[in-house]
Amino acid sequence: MKDAILRKARESAEVKEAFFRVEAERIEALARAMATAFERGGRLYVMGNGGGATDAQHVAVEFGHPILEKRRPLPALALTTDTALLTAISNDRDFAKVFGDQLRLLGRRGDMALALSTSGQSPNLVHGLEVARELGLLTIAFTGKDGGRLASLAEHAFVVPSFSIHRIQETHVALYHIVWDLVHVALGEDDVL
Repeated sequence: MKDAILRKARESAEVKEAFFRVEAERIEALARAMATAFERGGRLYVMGNGGGATDAQHVAVEFGHPILEKRRPLPALALTTDTALLTAISNDRDFAKVFGDQLRLLGRRGDMALALSTSGQSPNLVHGLEVARELGLLTIAFTGKDGGRLASLAEHAFVVPSFSIHRIQETHVALYHIVWDLVHVALGEDDVL
């Protein structure tokens, strides 16, 4: 098992390093765009399914309750947390509408929508970004494999070119931690991490 552990850790590091080497400039552009949106009163809405749903909550809490006391909280909400609303929309309308309907209710021009998906194909995320675009939100997608439909819908799409769900998710976690950090740096806060 030791060899397998080391192989998996090495694969994870290699996928992340290759991804960030290629995407560094575009990640900086995203962080600056998000910082500008936050400065103008924008809010971040985050969505995903399964592991992506918990990642959406993780992103929202990072922005809403920073781990560093010198970093200011920024308005972020995971659209995955209200069980009653999610099941009502799913039951009365369609599960594909669970994120789009929430964005129609809450979103306004200048806000941001981030979709997290290892495949980029989830109908509810695709619909969510379509609605976000219609409303004038900044659209962001973190995907994997070939990017799926989300890659073509987002202004800022980041595709981890792997077919391993674990390697994709591990890279997404590093990506949203780095984006969170760089948004604060772009807002003029100290680069302490």
